[in-house]
Amino acid sequence: MNHLSFLLFLSSCLAIGSISGFLGGLLGIGGGVVIVPALIILFDLAGLFGSSQATVVAVATSLSCIVFTSLSAAVTQARADMVDWQIVRRWAMFLVLGSFAAGSLADNLPTALFRSLIGGFLLFVAFVMLTSWRPSATRTRPGIAVSAVLGSAGGLISGIAGIAGGNVIVPTLVYFNTPMHRATASSSTLGVPIALAGALGYITSGWNSGVAAATDNPGWMLGYVFLPAFMAITCAAVLTAPLGVKAAHKIEAQKLRRAFGLLLILVASRMLYSALTL
Repeated sequence: MNHLSFLLFLSSCLAIGSISGFLGGLLGIGGGVVIVPALIILFDLAGLFGSSQATVVAVATSLSCIVFTSLSAAVTQARADMVDWQIVRRWAMFLVLGSFAAGSLADNLPTALFRSLIGGFLLFVAFVMLTSWRPSATRTRPGIAVSAVLGSAGGLISGIAGIAGGNVIVPTLVYFNTPMHRATASSSTLGVPIALAGALGYITSGWNSGVAAATDNPGWMLGYVFLPAFMAITCAAVLTAPLGVKAAHKIEAQKLRRAFGLLLILVASRMLYSALTL
């Protein structure tokens, strides 16, 4: 990659970071639904990695970025006293375990299947958020056993998809009658340990994978994490995430649900298309 192409790549990453940070703060999703498909497209256009490597590198890099994006949003949410700390304490450990395990599993998935799973999951969540479905008024939050199953599965899905878990956590909490704004705030907070565990899983599994040796600059890789993209996206996203949080507090819950669902449809469609054209 020449200097001009590299500067264009970094500029694109800054734009991705700005958009993902704002949407992550607004919707409590960490921004991974924007970062992963955008990086896959960028990697494919730049020819930085093979098709099989591009997906796993995009997911690993996304999770690394989300650690800081979610932290920025979580601090803002906590200061606004919107975080439900009971939810955070009960779910955090199980989400972390599932997210860490995703690095080893994703490393062995066929690329088309990997991208199809991400796209199909996002479409399902979009359907839930866009429909007029409402949880039963008598439904209460699950106990430890059910939380353990849901949390571990949610962490695994989040790690495979390269997201902070908001696409799983927010609809699940809404299902158990948690107010939308509380759900997004708690999701942002849980996104920090989820993304950190997932990123460490991909760094560990990618350490001896040979992906660094296949690039022009091996020093740019940390396991499966592509450091130039990580630094550019993170710097931009940390600045815009608090702006998204502040905007979320001024928007009614139903509009947030619809915005969430429409965003997921766009991202899922792009992921499924990329899987079919491999």
